[in-house]
Amino acid sequence: MLSWRLPGRQHFTPRYLIAAAFFIIVTSVFLFANSSPRFTSYNHHPSTTSSHSSAVIDNDAPINACFVVLVRNSELGGIASTIRQIEQRFNAKHKYPYVFLNDDDFTQEFIDTTAALTEAETQYGKLDQQMWGYPSFINQTFAAEQRDELARMGIPYASSESYRHMCRFQSGFFFRHPLLDAYDYYWRIEPDVDYHCDIDYDVFKFMRNNNKKYGFNIAFREFAATVPSLWQTVLNFQRSHPEVLEHLPAKEDSLWRFVTDNNGETYNMCHFWTNFEIASLDLWRSNDYLKLFNYLDRSGGFFYERWGDAPVHSIAASMMLRKDEFHFFNDIGYRHTAYTHCPTEPEFRDKCSCNPEDNFDYDPGLSCYSTFKEALKA
Repeated sequence: MLSWRLPGRQHFTPRYLIAAAFFIIVTSVFLFANSSPRFTSYNHHPSTTSSHSSAVIDNDAPINACFVVLVRNSELGGIASTIRQIEQRFNAKHKYPYVFLNDDDFTQEFIDTTAALTEAETQYGKLDQQMWGYPSFINQTFAAEQRDELARMGIPYASSESYRHMCRFQSGFFFRHPLLDAYDYYWRIEPDVDYHCDIDYDVFKFMRNNNKKYGFNIAFREFAATVPSLWQTVLNFQRSHPEVLEHLPAKEDSLWRFVTDNNGETYNMCHFWTNFEIASLDLWRSNDYLKLFNYLDRSGGFFYERWGDAPVHSIAASMMLRKDEFHFFNDIGYRHTAYTHCPTEPEFRDKCSCNPEDNFDYDPGLSCYSTFKEALKA
């Protein structure tokens, strides 16, 4: 019989060596399984809204986050102004990258100008036909007739095709662009807006470390004529997909009362203004949200009506997240068009350049911030 002799050791046969090797392997696997960190493989479309819910968080660990900007070459001046403010108020300290997206090729002037405004990485992507365009199931003749009808009613952006493509893209595709694949959180920024306050902490780490999934600072009321069938379509979706309801928090634990005043019979038109949005990409990548978006998309409401990404995001988040997963960024002063969020507390006066008297939060006709606060307490 063949045998091996180890210097200074006893004589071994293959049978004993095989048994010893087996014992070592089993013991090693057991010890590794019980002492090594547990890792969950990343699913691009997870079935839950959080990939971090069971993980131990290192509060100082780097975070994969970016600014996402849907912008056209003609808006270079407006986005340059926004970037300068973002850099001055926040990002010069953190250097989070910018992802610029466009339905056309970016010009070299746009690329050179925006890249020169920051020390952070800048990336530029073009949208394909699936992300920006009419899907095959849309009757474009009927869509044009419906646009004309809304225009006669004086609805903002009533006749705009590009506005509808934008709303559909922001509702269902921005988070699926390949340039976003590397990121877990995003901050949506827009051209021609103002940021009024110095931000002396990392907002992305705040979101992750406190298990926040959706952040906003203006809550608005939608024009009812733009979403006449949206709420009923959401209810139809819930009836058609009971498996999604199994994953949702109980209504009393969700922000459901932010979007309905009568236990779900109708939509109260409240939504978070998505031109400012800091959120987890897991929410939109979830299988539940993708099912909802696909259902809404097939109904045609983005084109036959004028569904905005703000009510779509807000209804979905209010349905799918717990109350404690939302955050109101009171300390980030912000203006978009004629509306401003300006923190009113005295401790912000040295950090902010806005006038507290311009604060939109309690506008009785248009703001839904009070509704948000009541929904949190309900």
